[in-house]
Amino acid sequence: MYLQNIPQFVVALLALWKLGATALILNPMYRRAELRRLVDDAGATGFVCRDADLEESLETLAGSSVRWTVTTSDRDYQTRNDPRVLPELTHPTASPANDLRALVSARLGQGPPGLELTGDDIALLTYTSGTTGPPKGAMNTHANLVAVTSTYAAWTGLESGDVVFAMAPLFHITGAVVNATVALLADATLALAGRFHPEVALETFVEQGVTTTIGSITAYNAMAAVPWVGADHFASVKVLCSGGAPIPPATVERFEERFGHYIHNAYGMTETSSAVIVVPIASRAPVESASGTLAIGMPLPGLTARVVAPDGTPRPPLQQGELELTGPQVVPGYWRRPEDTATTMPGGRLRTGDVAIIDAEGWVYLVDRLKDQINVSGYKVWPREVEDALYEHPDVREVAVVGEPDEYRGESVAAYVSLRAGAVATPESLVAHARKRLAAYKVPRRLEIIDELPKAQTGKIRRNVLRDRGAKP
Repeated sequence: MYLQNIPQFVVALLALWKLGATALILNPMYRRAELRRLVDDAGATGFVCRDADLEESLETLAGSSVRWTVTTSDRDYQTRNDPRVLPELTHPTASPANDLRALVSARLGQGPPGLELTGDDIALLTYTSGTTGPPKGAMNTHANLVAVTSTYAAWTGLESGDVVFAMAPLFHITGAVVNATVALLADATLALAGRFHPEVALETFVEQGVTTTIGSITAYNAMAAVPWVGADHFASVKVLCSGGAPIPPATVERFEERFGHYIHNAYGMTETSSAVIVVPIASRAPVESASGTLAIGMPLPGLTARVVAPDGTPRPPLQQGELELTGPQVVPGYWRRPEDTATTMPGGRLRTGDVAIIDAEGWVYLVDRLKDQINVSGYKVWPREVEDALYEHPDVREVAVVGEPDEYRGESVAAYVSLRAGAVATPESLVAHARKRLAAYKVPRRLEIIDELPKAQTGKIRRNVLRDRGAKP
């Protein structure tokens, strides 16, 4: 499935499940080699895409395992013809290669044959980002999805009649599971608005009476930056959640002050079939005093979270270590990669690669990714701590901190910042701001102001791109 957030994605997803098939969900921004690599790894037999992508896709997939294609237009089954998300001015001619609308019309009243599925059957094949090696396909089973959606719906109070806005991309585990699948199982309405556009999203909130959503904090920041946005745009909202990256405390406070809604942190991975640690809806996430880190939540029912040392022994409360997760939400492994499965999920325990703290009450605090730690003259620096300090400056919109090679120190701290509209902060003033809040070795030795930080399609800031940028002479 190679589609954006359009109704056909959900139709195709449900159709595949009714047929007993596995849905391989792929980012429609992938092109040629990166697309072919994942199709080949999965051994996909079918391909669902837009008419506009068919010609290039057929060239890319020539000689692959794909035996059939179904195409669709993103102008089908929608109501607004909004040029902000549908820039093509003309409706493409229906493709001869199995146009979805024509297939539905030709088979009205028909249904799939009866079949027997178990919870162990694979519902979704979702590929990791590949930041620590080649992308790996996580085998998200039907039991995994039921475990996540049932606990997430109960935790957030989702009920029949609610309106879920698909803010996260449906080709990502968050969008597929806790936007689309949770709406299906909770008998809620799913509101779709194509690829995320902040103004269109705000209009969707009002027009559809959105009651809940989950998306990246960068999406919330983008909506907050729209000049005409006001609290009335969120009048129907009951619960807002954010996943993909921890939220800086200052960002949560500003959003609530302006719009009257608290953004609840949520944490999950491709390997946990989406959100599994969430801030309880009746609570405010505490801040860990030593690090200033906002809690990402508490484990959802059925999930066991603990912090472990490198040898796998548990750490006591408030001591840092690697976050390890077990429970029915954790996938059984990676597609055709038993060695990677054994390394990352020994005995079914998912070693997340995230450094965390768990307090005595069960709140989980995410410090940072193990691989993102910066070593400055032997002192360890977590990018999150520096980023949170910079977020406290009123002119800062987004920030990312990375380590850069340093002949004298081994590594030094570098920060990339984008500013709010009309802001006048300079690199010097921002460094001075950080210096008042951080130990000297944590203060950025280089700070660059740029228009936009590089992001993945999910909205997550791509530190690796900035790290590569800083390494170039």
